Amino acid sequence: MNKESITVARLLKDGTVVEVLPDGTTRPFPPDDMDWAAFDALTEEQVQAAALSDPDCPPMTEEHTRKFKRVYTTRFMRRALGLTQEEFAAKFRIPLGTLRDWDQGKSIPDQAARAYLVVIAKNPKAVEEALAGVGVQIGSPTIDRN
Repeated sequence: MNKESITVARLLKDGTVVEVLPDGTTRPFPPDDMDWAAFDALTEEQVQAAALSDPDCPPMTEEHTRKFKRVYTTRFMRRALGLTQEEFAAKFRIPLGTLRDWDQGKSIPDQAARAYLVVIAKNPKAVEEALAGVGVQIGSPTIDRN
């Protein structure tokens, strides 16, 4: 794939999608020439046969989907817990800037952080309880052996 074959698009606030040109300006995409009435008239078998015959984009099989890895997305985790970025970062002791970068896709969590996110996703209450009363300390961490 070369640079000339890539089309960059942007979703505007009003819901329309526009093409972003190399100089940064935008323009509407050309009108849709798809014959939707003909498409809607196809049977499910015809749609499946057409998809299977497309060499550029074959449909996913169960074998493909079994190879997928579960990714815990901080944004979805936060929303499920009803927390803002600030609240999630404070509650689980994650630097706010790091969390923002993860949410925005600017960076991805390293292996240790991914493991921590899995634990938060599986049992956030246990993480909260484990962190309760543990203060931020400079230097060597102390362990409460009681």
